Amino acid sequence: MTDRAQWTDPHCPVARTTDIVGDRWSLLIVRDAFDGTRRFSQFQRNLGIAKNILTDRLRGLVEQGILEARSNEQGTRNEYVLTDRGMDLFTVIVSLRQWGERHAFSDGEPHSTLVDDSTGDPVPMLRLVNAQNIELDTANTHVHKIGQD
Repeated sequence: MTDRAQWTDPHCPVARTTDIVGDRWSLLIVRDAFDGTRRFSQFQRNLGIAKNILTDRLRGLVEQGILEARSNEQGTRNEYVLTDRGMDLFTVIVSLRQWGERHAFSDGEPHSTLVDDSTGDPVPMLRLVNAQNIELDTANTHVHKIGQD
């Protein structure tokens, strides 16, 4: 990972993450990579993104170790493939998707659905639980900040 001279908030994992993938284009590129998009032209066509912005975002995602640029079978162009680090963003993308399903569409408005291949059912809502299977939320968690005793 490229060292950052200045992080937005050097001690906050959320701030560091948004510094790396927090703009909409980066997250949409990652989303499309999960859907099988590999080539520059495919990303551009799917997203309607300007070439210079796409070039910049792909470069950044490669530098951050989220995508790997590989030569295609003919060796003429790069293909962009999610790394293990990039694959770890799956839960983030699913969480954003599920938030959007709940809050970014009107009741009954059609939208795409993430489906479990083994059952054909929509993926259930993500839940954050502790080791005792107790659901966690803002009422029963807190952030321990650096310098707190």
